[in-house]
Amino acid sequence: MANDITVGKILLNALLVAFSIVKTALIPVFGVLSLCLKGPIEYLDKKHRVKEDFYIITFFLKSVAKYFLAVRNHRFQYWYLFIEQVEQNADRLAISYPRPLLKKGDFEVESFTYRETYYMVLRLSHILCEKYGVRSGDNIAIDSTNKPLFLFLLLASWNIGAVPAFLNYNTLGNPLIHSLRISNITQVFIDPQASGSIKSTEKEINKELPDVRLNYLNEEELLKVLKDPKSPKFLQKDDLRSPSGLTDYKPAMFIYTSGTTGLPKSAIMSWRKATIGCTLFAHIEHMDNNSVVFTAMPLFHSTATLLGVCSVWSKGGCVAISNKFSASNFWKEAYLTKATHCQYVGEICRYLLNTPVSKYESMHSVKVAYGNGLRPDIWQKFKHRFHIEVIGEFYAATEAPLATTSYQKGEFGVGACRNYGTGIQWFLSLQQTLVRMDPDDDATIYRNVKGLCEKPAVGEPGEMLMRIFYPKKPETSFQGYVGNKKETESKVLRNVFREGDAWFRTGDLLKADEYGLWYFVDRMGDTFRWKSENVSTTEVEDQIIGSNHDDFAQVVVVGIKVPGYEGRAGFAAIKLKNPEISEGVRIEVLNRMLTHLNRELPKYAHPVFVKLVDHIEMTDTNKISKKLYRNQVLPHGANGDETIYWLKGYKEYTPLTDEDWKAIEAQEAKL
Repeated sequence: MANDITVGKILLNALLVAFSIVKTALIPVFGVLSLCLKGPIEYLDKKHRVKEDFYIITFFLKSVAKYFLAVRNHRFQYWYLFIEQVEQNADRLAISYPRPLLKKGDFEVESFTYRETYYMVLRLSHILCEKYGVRSGDNIAIDSTNKPLFLFLLLASWNIGAVPAFLNYNTLGNPLIHSLRISNITQVFIDPQASGSIKSTEKEINKELPDVRLNYLNEEELLKVLKDPKSPKFLQKDDLRSPSGLTDYKPAMFIYTSGTTGLPKSAIMSWRKATIGCTLFAHIEHMDNNSVVFTAMPLFHSTATLLGVCSVWSKGGCVAISNKFSASNFWKEAYLTKATHCQYVGEICRYLLNTPVSKYESMHSVKVAYGNGLRPDIWQKFKHRFHIEVIGEFYAATEAPLATTSYQKGEFGVGACRNYGTGIQWFLSLQQTLVRMDPDDDATIYRNVKGLCEKPAVGEPGEMLMRIFYPKKPETSFQGYVGNKKETESKVLRNVFREGDAWFRTGDLLKADEYGLWYFVDRMGDTFRWKSENVSTTEVEDQIIGSNHDDFAQVVVVGIKVPGYEGRAGFAAIKLKNPEISEGVRIEVLNRMLTHLNRELPKYAHPVFVKLVDHIEMTDTNKISKKLYRNQVLPHGANGDETIYWLKGYKEYTPLTDEDWKAIEAQEAKL
């Protein structure tokens, strides 16, 4: 084994050296050619985007060779990548945090270098081991808002060899208990600021999961200990952190997503994603050790932790974390932290455009904004107003094995979430594809007379699929969900283009243009996105029915488009057992339902609009016609004679009037 590793090192090091020589030799060659053939090269670059492809491909080859060496040496975990940055960038900033002060809009910037972060993590590791008994192989949960404490807990768990699960601190009640159960959590480490949901569900947790230990941390006292050089430190032994049976597709962390069963799913985020995936993403978005990525996205989502934190750390740069998104303070915090990159979702961009002009929006140093959901209608407005040079729109699902990216400058490629040159697009065609949907049901994939799928025409929406390279062992590409074999298998589509192949289903519709660029169209099936969060329609349906069995006979929940708003707002069509009740009683019933939803669901999952119906439309196969309800016309239905109720101010349900609708359209009444 030792000889194999030595030979592997020699071969891979030789490959790296050869690559370096070739790259060094090619750069001046390309320089000379570009001077001699400036016109033709400019034409080729415009048509095939060869410069950006060359930038990505050369790094890709080097990174893959280095990663294979790490796998061969059994050092593929992110902890070793972090240690490498500590050694190379010890005195550079790793974390910048504008901590909110008592006076609204005031901040005190806290910062930690790589060296400081490393030693604080070792001290926290000692506390976790000695005081709480955390051991390698344990599954522990982090319940924290955006702050350095979250990142210290993450790195400490990786040092010890434990697997962290990121709780959504808005989750409470049965979904919270379910989240802890399915991930086999032994302990929860709780930030005081995020403790509300845990405290409100503590009795039920203790009853249902008596072996789960709830640890309420004193952040202020804990940080004093972590900053004290005299505090004891703990560095895990390599053979315990990286046991022989560990593979790079095993979990680095668990991140919760909405499930079609109505309860969260615990998605496995592999070491492969956290290391090589984030490193490549960082390069595509042009990060280096001078980069500062500002994120106001919640760290319990993969967008912030993987594509924000892990990506910029892989380059030796700094992550700047906002405690909570604030449209009025966004650019101020970006300015205070000297951010070069910022993360967004489409809703954030629209919120920022609706804020009054601030001096900070022209003082910040952000040149690259990357994220998903930025709609074409505000794309260029966002760039021009906030002096952004590049938009890095991407497509990624939490559990997906691959992602698509873009690095959009100028006018070409506005709105695209996959934007590469001809070379990379050809390569990606082997890994990613779109398939046609049934013309009568955009949630069902079309199969021809041979039982195989087909690719859609240019401009025609199709579900995005990602290849599983070893169909007999799909977990090597798609790790799925902990303790949920049914949901995991439901994401694997087989016999797509030929007998025996297998692909991961994203559940999202995209379309391609004549240049091969891809654009996001919409979500499919039983989830929708609102307020930057994925909402399970089944979960909301279950809670609505559970709130009032005496009054509700049947319910369907979907997401519907609202002009001027990103994503889809929750819409519930509810069949009453007694349709003859008066208007006043109807409103009382809906607000009794709201009282229950306030206890069981986060606000973003509450139906914003409700319609009381005499019957629920069904298909010939006795399925609810969700497509019909997704096309609900506001404010009074297609014929203008329907009564729609809306969640006014998220306080009460009341009939939607013309005046209300005008205020919503003008965004004077916020949804």
